[in-house]
Amino acid sequence: QVQLVESGGGLVQAGGSLRLSCAASGLTFSSYTMGWFRQAPGKEREFVAAIIRTGDSVYSTNSVQGRFTISRDNAKNTVYLQMNSLKPEDTAVYYCAAGTAPNLRSRLGYRYWGQGTQVTVSS
Repeated sequence: QVQLVESGGGLVQAGGSLRLSCAASGLTFSSYTMGWFRQAPGKEREFVAAIIRTGDSVYSTNSVQGRFTISRDNAKNTVYLQMNSLKPEDTAVYYCAAGTAPNLRSRLGYRYWGQGTQVTVSS
């Protein structure tokens, strides 16, 4: 049974930092592209960042470039999202996902999803 478990969310002031972690089990972690998505209240789930199997290539949405960094440790079956210079508009539930499809910026490219972790940024 595949499980993706996010952690590290919380309440932080604008300008602060958080590091999210996603621990995977039940799958060959190094065979999957890992992604982070987020969903704010009343909005659709949107792509944040992704990292390919080897970690050699990363992708992120424009609004987080220069502030968020995705990384992975295949030995620990864990993917991370370091979030710096947080803004109130980053407030959302953050989900990690695992997939093998080439469309890594789309929800359709991911097969497995975690339950999410809440990130709240106060102004």
